[in-house]
Amino acid sequence: MGSNIKKMYRTISDFITDWKYEEESTLKVFRNINNDSLNKKDNENVRSIAVLAWHITITLSEMLNKAGLKVSGPDENSKPPADISKIISAYESSSASVLQQVQKNWNDSDLLEEIPMYGETWKKGVVLSVLIKHQAHHRGQLTVLMRHAGLIVPGVYGPSKEEWAQFNMPAMD
Repeated sequence: MGSNIKKMYRTISDFITDWKYEEESTLKVFRNINNDSLNKKDNENVRSIAVLAWHITITLSEMLNKAGLKVSGPDENSKPPADISKIISAYESSSASVLQQVQKNWNDSDLLEEIPMYGETWKKGVVLSVLIKHQAHHRGQLTVLMRHAGLIVPGVYGPSKEEWAQFNMPAMD
């Protein structure tokens, strides 16, 4: 997985800029989830909204702690809360810890250091890139589940169907 990834962060400041945008995007998505939708699943082969949102949340500490940082967050084997506000709170806390730990413990030259990750050897700059891509990947899955659950999906990298309507423009087919 990581060894095939070409993109990596070379500066902490570039990661921080991207992380802040990705954090706000994830929170925008999470804030459109309601408690009634948390356990809805269209198919037995997909995660529930709660499990997917929780997976995004717990991965912040799980991945970066494997990389040698001490990011605070829920245990990686814990079950998702039944209240979206608790998921949001845990995500906000872990995300703040990501920024604090990366800024405090790593510098630009550290990003070239190779470390063992998931049975492979990754540069620390790759770890940060994978963390962001992992979150974006699962956030995309989450928006599909949200759409199926009848929730409003916010735009992240461009307008959503509902946001096109706010612009008095037809949504794209």
